[in-house]
Order: sequence, then structure tokens, then C-alpha cells
Amino acid sequence: MGFIETLKGPAKDDPEAQQRFLKIMQDQAERMSHIVSDLLSLSKIELLEHTPPTSVTDLSESITNIIEGLHTQIENKEITIRRDMDKVIPVLGDDEALTQVFQNLLENAIKYGHNGTTVTIRCKTYGPGSQGMRRLGRPSVAISVIDQGDGIAREHLPRLTERFYRVDPARSRQLGGTGLGLAIVKHIVNRHRGVLTIDSEVGRGSTFTVYLPQAVITENEPAQLGSQKLDF
Repeated sequence: MGFIETLKGPAKDDPEAQQRFLKIMQDQAERMSHIVSDLLSLSKIELLEHTPPTSVTDLSESITNIIEGLHTQIENKEITIRRDMDKVIPVLGDDEALTQVFQNLLENAIKYGHNGTTVTIRCKTYGPGSQGMRRLGRPSVAISVIDQGDGIAREHLPRLTERFYRVDPARSRQLGGTGLGLAIVKHIVNRHRGVLTIDSEVGRGSTFTVYLPQAVITENEPAQLGSQKLDF
């Protein structure tokens, strides 16, 4: 509002000031638009949080589509995407919601990873008696997104999924973050009766792991997944 008043008054005949102020106004308007969009998304997710999804989603296909959509950001930072994943990853979940989860996690990994480093997407399946089975109480799939960025000090980790919490507010705003991405991830994972874990080491990078219920292909037998490793 202050810039608008300036453009209507002291800067109305100053083209150079007008261009400078209009650029700032555009950046702030876009930032506000992103915040409103994320708040609306979070509100919708919270309304559905107590209704677990019953459909089956192939996470491998969803992640492939996300990587293709992030091609420009990946290329600009010279990031290598390494996939250590199964050919098909069937989980109980809503495709649109889970796409949002891994879109947010991959965007963060690219955004906060150092130029020329690798972002790894790793999949593990857990059957009876394993750690993942104990986490969810049933066969599960764990998808980890691993970056090679600055890492996050341990005292910040418990608060990362709070709304608007930022480890470095200035840098987050500079990179276009709203402070709501991980809150959205947490609520979607909760709705899917899953678990989100975060591990990080300062100077080495961060690992975000999502545990989700594994889909059942036959009545009594969980999906048998193949193995695939690709470099992009």
C-alpha cells in the first residue's frame, strides 16, 4: 500500500522509481498469492484428515511425473536426481495428495541443495517384523528424499512441520518459501495413517522419510515390487 501511495504521489513522474517499485509490488503480490494458496490447501487437507483414503496409488509413476515437472529447477541448479526405487510402488493413498507431498519434499531438496549436488529418492519396503512394520503396524513403504544441502541443526527438527516455522526466515523468503510446505506434508501423511521422519546433519544435508501403508494386490498377499536404479 505504501508503494501504491508513492506511485500515485512523489514517484508519479519518475519512470525509474516506478519500475523499481512495481517489481517489488509484483514479488510481494506473488508471495501473498502463494501463501493464500497454501493456506487454502492446508484448510482442505485438515477437513479430510480423519477420512483415510482407500484408493491405490503408484508412487513410482507419481514421482516420475514430479521430476519431469521440476526439470527447469533441476537443470538451473545442475542437480542430479538419483532414483533408488521399485518399478511399481503401490500404496494406499490419494494420488493428488501424495503428489503434493513429494512435490513439496523434492522442491525443498532442490531449493536447499547445493548447486551441482545429488538429490536421492530411495524406496524401501517393510514386511512383518521389520522396523517399518512396527512403525505402522502393517506392511509399509518408506520413501526418502535425501539432499546435499547445509543441513538443519537438531534443535530445529521438532518444529519444522509447524505453520510458518522457518530455520532461516530471510533465506526462505528469498527462495520463495511460504513456511507452510512441511505443515501440508505432515497433515497429508497423517490422513494416510503414515509417519514422517526427519533426519539432518549440519554441513551434510537432510533426509525426509515418509512411511505409508503398502497396498494389497491380492486378498492376502502384499504387492511384490521389482527393483530399479536410474540416474537422471
